[in-house]
Amino acid sequence: MKLWAGRFSKETDSRVNDFNSSISFDARMYREDIRGSIAHATMLGEQGILTTEESAQIREGLKGILADIESGTLSFDPEAEDIHMFIEAELTKRVGDAGKRLHTARSRNDQVALDVRLYLREAIAEVRSQVVSLLQELYKQAGKYKTTIMPGYTHLQRAQPITFGHHLLAYAQMFMRDDSRLHDCAVRMNECPLGSGALAGTTHPINRARTAELLGFSAPTANSLDGVADRDACIEFLSALSMVMMHLSRFSEEIILWCSSEFKFVELDDAYATGSSIMPQKKNPDVAELVRGKTGRVYGDLMGLLTVMKGLPLAYNKDMQEDKEAVFDAVDTAKLCLTTFAPMLATMRVLPDHMRKAASSGFINATDCADYLAKKGIPFRDAYKITGQLVAHCLAENKTLETLSLAEFKQYSPIFEEDVYHAIALDTCVNGRVSAGGPGLSSVEVQLQALHTFLKERSQS
Repeated sequence: MKLWAGRFSKETDSRVNDFNSSISFDARMYREDIRGSIAHATMLGEQGILTTEESAQIREGLKGILADIESGTLSFDPEAEDIHMFIEAELTKRVGDAGKRLHTARSRNDQVALDVRLYLREAIAEVRSQVVSLLQELYKQAGKYKTTIMPGYTHLQRAQPITFGHHLLAYAQMFMRDDSRLHDCAVRMNECPLGSGALAGTTHPINRARTAELLGFSAPTANSLDGVADRDACIEFLSALSMVMMHLSRFSEEIILWCSSEFKFVELDDAYATGSSIMPQKKNPDVAELVRGKTGRVYGDLMGLLTVMKGLPLAYNKDMQEDKEAVFDAVDTAKLCLTTFAPMLATMRVLPDHMRKAASSGFINATDCADYLAKKGIPFRDAYKITGQLVAHCLAENKTLETLSLAEFKQYSPIFEEDVYHAIALDTCVNGRVSAGGPGLSSVEVQLQALHTFLKERSQS
């Protein structure tokens, strides 16, 4: 017998039961549901809505259910409509009529809204912890390779010289922003919807501030309609997860390129690569490729939930049952990717000689050549044109700027002197970039210190 069956004269069609049921996926929220029910029963007892004995019976019964689920002695009933009704029915079996009183001054609408927020709060903390672990690895690698010169790219064309440490610190900035977004999401959603009822609160003298306090929320939600109809926290969290995945995907794309024979900047450890069933020479960056592919999956979870919510009138609608599978899938996917990505990065072999060789070709010191002329008084646009002519000359003669004779330089401008060779040397080009945020060693050291401070603060929070 369903708990809501009093109004109905017919049994629900078995196909509708299957269609309506959510126990197969919302069972993972059993801890959140039991925790919320214990807080609700505590408040009902304190307010005199339940007797002290009834409140105690309910709380002990719920604790016993939790222990039995955790130990494996109690299995979820696949015939139950959802996790809420399963736990309430099991409670009633154990403590009798007191169990039937648990739902006083509560609806499944505010109950599920609460469970989702409790789940999100834990999920956000777990994902943030994994992002920090990745940042710790980036800090180690960036410090190790802070002077390792490589080409920087625009349009996937060699552009200007940077260091591998500087490149890794760009991703550190992205993931620090991700951590900040996840933190902001957790702060914004930390309001308790319990007590909103189905949509219009309750006539019982409940204490919403007390249940919020018991469950660690900063306050109750301010409007009962919004309390049950809002899924902004889910959408905001999936949006933040999508950005985490986007950054992981961009990083994966570069690792995939760097592993190729055409780049050969890094080599993945054998434990984080796979082979081919037919080509014995292959070593494929499958982990990075899967991360790149799974990013689309998380995007899909976000877009699916946005689409579910876009036309819903207030307050609760059954469409909103679709929120949980999207959230669960996105969380599982992001956590799996983060769990695998950090050790892949830690075990990756960097090939500095290949990076420097790539940086030595492609005229990535051309801007520095133009800057050399500009510092000697030639207007930058004229200096830019002269350097472009030098590059064209090098291409015609199969040379690089470094291999031109001083006489060849002077064919294009008498300003050139012997010091041009120092000015366009790769180490000079990198470390001469003293502007804040650049690849010069002093700037990279500042960035590393900022990341170190961030990680220290996160470890203390």
